[in-house]
Amino acid sequence: MQSNTVLNPPSNQDSSSRTAELPFTLQDIKAAIPAHCFEPSAWKSLAYFFLDIGIIAGLYAIAYTVDSWLFYPIFWLMQGTMFWALFVVGHDCGHGSFSKSKWLNNLIGHLSHAPILVPFHGWRISHRTHHANTGSLENDESWYPVSESKYNQMPWYEKLGRFYLMLFAYPIYLFRRSPDRAGSHFMPGSPIFRPSEKWDVLTSSASLVLMVGFLGALTYQFGWLFLLKFYLVPYVVFVMWLDLVTFLHHTEADIPWYRGKDWSFLKGALSTIDRDYGIINSIHHDIGTHVAHHIFSTMPHYHLKEATEAIKPVLGDYYRKSTEPIWKSFIRSYWDCHFVSDTGSGVYYESPNSRRSAGVK
Repeated sequence: MQSNTVLNPPSNQDSSSRTAELPFTLQDIKAAIPAHCFEPSAWKSLAYFFLDIGIIAGLYAIAYTVDSWLFYPIFWLMQGTMFWALFVVGHDCGHGSFSKSKWLNNLIGHLSHAPILVPFHGWRISHRTHHANTGSLENDESWYPVSESKYNQMPWYEKLGRFYLMLFAYPIYLFRRSPDRAGSHFMPGSPIFRPSEKWDVLTSSASLVLMVGFLGALTYQFGWLFLLKFYLVPYVVFVMWLDLVTFLHHTEADIPWYRGKDWSFLKGALSTIDRDYGIINSIHHDIGTHVAHHIFSTMPHYHLKEATEAIKPVLGDYYRKSTEPIWKSFIRSYWDCHFVSDTGSGVYYESPNSRRSAGVK
């Protein structure tokens, strides 16, 4: 496994007995997708990167020139959204879908993530774990449900942070990982990482130290209000976008979660959902087109829509997409998706507000 790439598991998983109940295999799905969809173009990927950087620079120039509190809320929303778009470019770098060049992926990954205080390699490696274990109650990395008994034992402040303030969770996740998962994205000795990944982790942590130092210099020169107006508020908007989108990728009342040997890569990859963000789709590089991305994570973002149309006939009812307004999906999942049954596999989210019988294997 190359250190800069999140690879799909070995192809023999799609023919294992654990996925025998699915009416198709991983190879069936792959065969339906035009071959060019798997080919990244470094020039095309770079064009998206420089477009995002150009828009961010332009927004800064406008905000600095206008310097009006009437304009700043508009600027914060737009700039925070562009920070999120830049994160998605780095996301492709982490998957190796930005280009075929490892050094270019790592370079652009750091240039995309360090400015928004994301440790590229630290995030990339934990994200690899997420993709390799999506839908597994025991091994998924992020936005996995707790059991009902665990939920009932959680103190009120833990429930508050996990279920009601989740749109601000990402910085905490970087430092402390997800609940019941030990480790930090900044420390090479963390159980998230292999010993061979030490220098990758240190490199990314060092890039954030440099960024924090740069922000500190700006604050020293221009004051705290300058930092608040031009960085901190857009950063909070970015964090809210990141948490909102990743939460909605994997949190839905009709998405099953699996235990033990009942889980398989393909079943887990299908336990996600495509969502429509309207005019934001193109701005954040169609990251809402998520089912195809989880099946083939090394596919560039600009081919995901075409690939999705190609696999729909193969997946049939196993393909999930929501076309309802994002705010409505968020509110419903916010209230109805808190825990799963203590036993069984193929279990679904429940909450004290919405109960259902547990799924069965």
